[in-house]
Amino acid sequence: MFRALYRTVLGPDRTRVLARAFGRWRVPVHAALIIYAFVWGVVASANYVRQQDADGWWVVIFLSTVLPYVLLIRSPLYAWRVAALGFYWVGLLCVGDGAAAFQYWTAIPLLVAVAAFYSRPIVITATLLSAVLVALTERQAADLALFVPMLAAVVYLFGARGRAERELEEERSSNAALEERARIAREMHDVVAHHMSLVVVRCETAPYRLNGLSDEAQHEFAELGEAAREAITDMQRLLGVLRTNGEAPQREPQPGISRIPELVRPGDEAEVDVDDVPEAVGLTAYRIVQEALTNVTRHAPGGRASVHVHRDGDRLDVLVRNTAGGPSRGGGSGQGLVGMRERVAVHGGTLTVKSTEDGGFVVRARIPLGDK
Repeated sequence: MFRALYRTVLGPDRTRVLARAFGRWRVPVHAALIIYAFVWGVVASANYVRQQDADGWWVVIFLSTVLPYVLLIRSPLYAWRVAALGFYWVGLLCVGDGAAAFQYWTAIPLLVAVAAFYSRPIVITATLLSAVLVALTERQAADLALFVPMLAAVVYLFGARGRAERELEEERSSNAALEERARIAREMHDVVAHHMSLVVVRCETAPYRLNGLSDEAQHEFAELGEAAREAITDMQRLLGVLRTNGEAPQREPQPGISRIPELVRPGDEAEVDVDDVPEAVGLTAYRIVQEALTNVTRHAPGGRASVHVHRDGDRLDVLVRNTAGGPSRGGGSGQGLVGMRERVAVHGGTLTVKSTEDGGFVVRARIPLGDK
């Protein structure tokens, strides 16, 4: 109970549910809500100014009405908190028959947003606190206080499907991230194994390449070579654990940055002016370009793409841009961006994905090169 109270009243909220729910309609919907609050704020302020002993408190009434709606898209829970904070005190200022009705009708949409998108403990806590505030403000209108939980229950039931879909999407994204990490580990095995094999070869050939090695030095090289061999064997066992059921081991070497031009389709543009990068970075750049061009083919058929890969200081800059194309063909798992972010995160890099003004799309990865 106390945990639910804390999460409702003081806890952080990073859901951004309304921003995702409205998508590209976020700005006009938010503007309409602010206009709605602005009208009620003007009405309430005017009613207060007409009172006999009115003073400068009309500013507080206006801000208490409009400010929650400014916060609504960012967080319905934050908006409800601000509205609840000023609900009782503004009710004391607005005396007279129906003088606080504006508060009720401006606070109800905020409670509806909370009830539609948040978990059961938060909805119950916010509903009870709202009902108490209404009862304290409108002591002669118990029906208003009873209407609050009824409305919240109905909205919560209607929002159950949306919450289930969001939870399913979050679980799907989490599983996709785990699968991509396992795939990255399998692919990195080849890169690491190659370096370990070089260690083995250099240790075993050291007595023949270096003259005058003492017995202790030769013994040291032999132990290092044996340790490197054991490390390769252990990595192969780990690779077997990471391999999913029915997946055959890969025999081909992992692709690198030199093979990126092979991904470009006829008519597209490719500019790769760097080749001296760590193998792991080259593999990541290859996979990002591969996924980005696959998305172009699938979701913008007929669009033209350009690929630019170059060094920018101590980072590798991978840029894939495409123009607008035909209607999306659909398909795919929908988790390609998750995979790209996971790959870039392995190196501590950044990934930017956004649409362009001409209807196209841009994917840009900046990957630290580290030590080659």
